[in-house]
Amino acid sequence: MPEPTRTTASAAGDAAGGDAQAAARFVALLADSLAARSFVKLLLGRYRGADPALADLRTIELRRVVLRGTDMLSFVKHHATRDITRNLALEAGVDAVRDALRDGFEHAHLLTETHDIQWSVSRKGRPSLRRGRLTPPAPRAGATAAAGDDARDDDAGEARLVAHDRAKRRYIDPACAFLVELGVTDSEHRVIPAMARKWKQINKFVEILDHALASSPLAAQARLRVLDLGCGKGYLTFAVHEHLTRALARQAQVVGVELRGDLVRQCNGVAQRLGLAGLCFEEGDVRHHAPGAIDIMIALHACDTATDHAIALGIRAGAAIIMCSPCCHKELRPQMRSPQVLQPLLQHGIHMAQEAEMVTDGLRALLLEAEGYTARVFEFVSPEHTSKNKMILAVKREHPASRAQTLREIAAIKAFYGVREQCLETLLDAGQCETTKVAG
Repeated sequence: MPEPTRTTASAAGDAAGGDAQAAARFVALLADSLAARSFVKLLLGRYRGADPALADLRTIELRRVVLRGTDMLSFVKHHATRDITRNLALEAGVDAVRDALRDGFEHAHLLTETHDIQWSVSRKGRPSLRRGRLTPPAPRAGATAAAGDDARDDDAGEARLVAHDRAKRRYIDPACAFLVELGVTDSEHRVIPAMARKWKQINKFVEILDHALASSPLAAQARLRVLDLGCGKGYLTFAVHEHLTRALARQAQVVGVELRGDLVRQCNGVAQRLGLAGLCFEEGDVRHHAPGAIDIMIALHACDTATDHAIALGIRAGAAIIMCSPCCHKELRPQMRSPQVLQPLLQHGIHMAQEAEMVTDGLRALLLEAEGYTARVFEFVSPEHTSKNKMILAVKREHPASRAQTLREIAAIKAFYGVREQCLETLLDAGQCETTKVAG
């Protein structure tokens, strides 16, 4: 569909500066455009709220999609190092936009087939709404004006609703030979249904790595050394090697470390059959493995304190990027005492487990910050694909945060929960790294 031409603001725009009802009017216009099937897209930006999970949020993009025959709004949150997608029914999506305008976003841009509508908050905190009419494109040749309009409306609606069911961008080509060898795809390079969740996880992991690499000190480095601890069957190890060597044309030395010797032999056999230079697998334990210098350290689903050992190893080896997906959080839970005010909430076992998980991974992120990294904890794939869906991503920063302040924050958290010892802190204190002990 040709792009409409915008009329001048003086011809069709109506400003509503200072209107206290500007947000409500904007949301009503959004709902009307969805009902009239004229909605094209919506962008939310300039987040100024207090939610720390949105601290690095750039924009949220909304598009209308069809999923399993149902019209929905797709929300794509564009963060600095990742994109997070959430699909909502149309009514729930409109409610979510209403909440967003109330909870910290200061700019919203709605584009329909007939109007360009912008809501914003000025520096003085005054909301305003501007609505500009768009001039529709000329009818297609060979059709009457009425028939052309009807056909264009039908085609545009179909394109908006159906085109978004197209395949998403994949960072790994399904035609890669290693996917067949590992049983992810069949001989015709179609994803095996039972491996669909693993396929999504592989692509999302590589996407996160790609963004982290671009914002790290390794962005322009030609040679990269990667260590994947607890690599299992090697799905991610092979994928990382493929992306670095083929898509990014880097000289990568990728080593997968796995405790189970049969899997090590199996993965080495695949690498040798496919002639994948710079990729190998070694038998070993994260607690005792002693690599040389590395650039990227990966450890997915290392159980309990094995994640702490992996992070300490990455710091010791000078990794500029550390990527962990923790599994199990047993160490702190027996130590933690429930502050009096939280006891009614934490009397439930599931809540106490979630609290222990939050404290464990929060302390890990803060210890990484103290070691000169920018650390983030986030959901990297939907829980419907795997319950082990949390990611700790740490990228070495050029100008580290205040170490003393971070250590004080760690001490305060430990004191609040009664934590006496945390494995990563103990490892850093043991002389393996430069961190000093923070008294609990």
